[in-house]
Amino acid sequence: MKLSYNRTKIVATMGPASGKKDVLLAMIKAGVNVCRLNFSHGKPEDHQKVIDTIREINEQYKLNIGILADLQGPKIRIGLVKDGGIHLVNGKTIKITTKECVGDDEQIYITYETFPQDVHAGETILLDDGKLQLRVVETNRRDTVICEVLHGGILTSRKGVNLPNTKVSIPSLTEEDLVNLEQALANDVEWIGLSFVRNAEDIVQLKRVISQRGKTARVIAKIEKPEAIENIDAIIAATDGVMVARGDLGVEMPLEEVPLLQKMIARKCRAASKPVIVATQMLESMITTPRPTRAEVNDVANSVLDGADAVMLSGETSVGDFPVIVIETMAKIVHNVEERGYPYYSNKESNNDPSSASYLSDALCGSAVYLAEHTEAVGIVTMTTSGYTAFEISSHRPKAPTYIFTSSKSLLNTLSLIWGVRAYYYDGYESTDQTIADVNNVLKRENLVESGDVVINTASVPIADKGKTNMLKFTVIA
Repeated sequence: MKLSYNRTKIVATMGPASGKKDVLLAMIKAGVNVCRLNFSHGKPEDHQKVIDTIREINEQYKLNIGILADLQGPKIRIGLVKDGGIHLVNGKTIKITTKECVGDDEQIYITYETFPQDVHAGETILLDDGKLQLRVVETNRRDTVICEVLHGGILTSRKGVNLPNTKVSIPSLTEEDLVNLEQALANDVEWIGLSFVRNAEDIVQLKRVISQRGKTARVIAKIEKPEAIENIDAIIAATDGVMVARGDLGVEMPLEEVPLLQKMIARKCRAASKPVIVATQMLESMITTPRPTRAEVNDVANSVLDGADAVMLSGETSVGDFPVIVIETMAKIVHNVEERGYPYYSNKESNNDPSSASYLSDALCGSAVYLAEHTEAVGIVTMTTSGYTAFEISSHRPKAPTYIFTSSKSLLNTLSLIWGVRAYYYDGYESTDQTIADVNNVLKRENLVESGDVVINTASVPIADKGKTNMLKFTVIA
């Protein structure tokens, strides 16, 4: 099956529009690398069907499509309100209560039990993605908060609540999240997204649960709160990857700050060799139309230029009318940028510490990229069991494709998220020379390299020990 290969990967959210096998297969052919399960929506049986379909496609077509299970996290919502919604009028006051009720012009119910204890007078409350804005006047610290309407409008049931000034006491892993996490781990999903991350400890707690279950899933920290920005260095150090979740981030922080925050996070993730996904409203208009706006095309292109490992689609592929066309469109934008304007080999900010256990391996990976650039190599070819070398080489953004060979089948799918990486299964490991000859021959059979081409091979010696990368070889394909 012929696939579309770009270096910047595409993450597509699954839903009613994309759950059928033929549609998903067409999306994969067009360029999808990772499928996202959004646990904020859908039933467990719906998610299970999608997981089974992805695994079936991987098995049938020998593909490595990864799965990102995105946990809802402590999303705060209002409860039900009367039919037709309620009209919040500027200057008027309204009660927000933790006692369940159907909201009316006097009071509305909030799902956040400790809300009256956590908020303080003067703090801002945003409803419905920031469309409505309230200010806390007073709280009885038990069950009721009185608010003034600053920017009113019609409020309907179950809308989201954002509290940009409040230290929220809800745990980052809710009871519902733990149930959904169990399903994801039982299916050996490769990536787990944690919503509303506030500090590194949130990541550590999730990793502890994953480890206790004996699983190897890696964690994506979703950055969407001011506290996460304050703690961004510690979060990046603790996590395996990052998502710039611009939806809630753009509500909780001034909108004009988000573009530079996106660039800052991408830069820091590259320096730390951690993948970064840019998400939310990338081709939003294509939910209902087969053609994007010019601004959306620019947004996708600039996210690629910022150094994102992956760009993500949400409603466009989960509930949109044109799930395949939207993938084709995004793939074309990515391809055009990578062919005509991508800053390959752009200097990577280095966190290298000579006392670090990985210092020598990091230096070798950097040398492989340098050598590939100066010899016009057609590929950097490496063996890995942990995936570390793939993450490190990718972070330098080499123009030469990175071909990863591993005996870990779960790692094959994990690497589907990583910029510029194509992964292959290999379990020979007889001798270093034989292994290098084997993997280069695989690429030759796949018509990815040909006689006379230069490739850069990296490995660990002795290769049977599967240790840290410590060898670099310049190879001319016979």
